[in-house]
Amino acid sequence: MDNKQDILKLLRSVADGATSPEDALLSLKEEPFADLDYAKIDFHRSIRQGASEVIYGAGKTPEQIRGIVAKMGERGCRNILVTRIGQEAADALARAVPAVYYPVPRLAIAFPQKRELKGNIVVATGGTSDMAVAEEAALTAEAMGNKVVRLYDVGVAGLHRLLSHLDELMSARCVVAVAGMEGALASVVGGLVDCPVVAVPTSVGYGASFGGLSALLSMLNSCASGCSVVNIDNGFGAGYLASMINQMEGIREE
Repeated sequence: MDNKQDILKLLRSVADGATSPEDALLSLKEEPFADLDYAKIDFHRSIRQGASEVIYGAGKTPEQIRGIVAKMGERGCRNILVTRIGQEAADALARAVPAVYYPVPRLAIAFPQKRELKGNIVVATGGTSDMAVAEEAALTAEAMGNKVVRLYDVGVAGLHRLLSHLDELMSARCVVAVAGMEGALASVVGGLVDCPVVAVPTSVGYGASFGGLSALLSMLNSCASGCSVVNIDNGFGAGYLASMINQMEGIREE
């Protein structure tokens, strides 16, 4: 049982009399995770949270990444995200399984599969230098089945650039605002839209930005209502949260 639809199918089979309650219980109990010694893969995460486990590539060897992804693929997992993965590890992964690598955000998607894209998430950046983090957010959201509109280099140093995209911003269900320096973009966006804003501070900036701490504190102290903040350079976390917000109504209906 790898997702909610599998569970529903099994329960309907029990209701129809095609499957016994005992057999259904056995199916639910079998292999909630796989133990590879160096990793314990959580196959029930998609049932609990609606998305498969995501692999954090930094600190893992190419062999470990390949082993985890291969095992997940065997169980039918698709659009498996591998974040913070280098070119060498990505090349090794692509030789073993179908995988697409995006070098700017250092993100790979294994067993890629097209999905129906829902809703509307806007990912906006203060500057071009923030694109690596923004692309991590955008690709994460797309892999999870969300429509994403990218608005890059629309920071407060030239506010007219942002204001020229009010239609896209005001039609979004969630906006991911990615910015370094003083991190003002999130507050500006938060004052323009009626949807949640996920603020992502980046480590982009000169010395007094303290590796993104300045942007983080600015975003945490935003006077714009409806802004939440993730960790410095955490594009993945922002994209994941934006996906949950964007698809909340559909999840409730299911």
